[in-house]
Amino acid sequence: MCPHTGQYLWQPALSEGAIATLLGHPVHTCDTVPALVPDTASPSILFGNFKEGYQIVDRQSTRVLRDPYSAKPYVEFYTTRRVGGDVVNFEAIKVINFAA
Repeated sequence: MCPHTGQYLWQPALSEGAIATLLGHPVHTCDTVPALVPDTASPSILFGNFKEGYQIVDRQSTRVLRDPYSAKPYVEFYTTRRVGGDVVNFEAIKVINFAA
């Protein structure tokens, strides 16, 4: 327990539908973050305000293409969408490096 705030540093999700917290902030996991490697500094934790620090950009609306070569009476459609994102405020997100 933190002596200054009186709250636990890590509070796991103890019931279904609850979310884990770190210092009172919600914790989300992501499978694309690098795994911990023993005896190596690993950037496996990101902490910050992602609404302020990261922006998702939708380049175009959804495009639909009808396949003119599909076997009749069946019609196939192909849909594409271009989406990207980038950090816009590096001060809002911090990467924490640590060794396991």
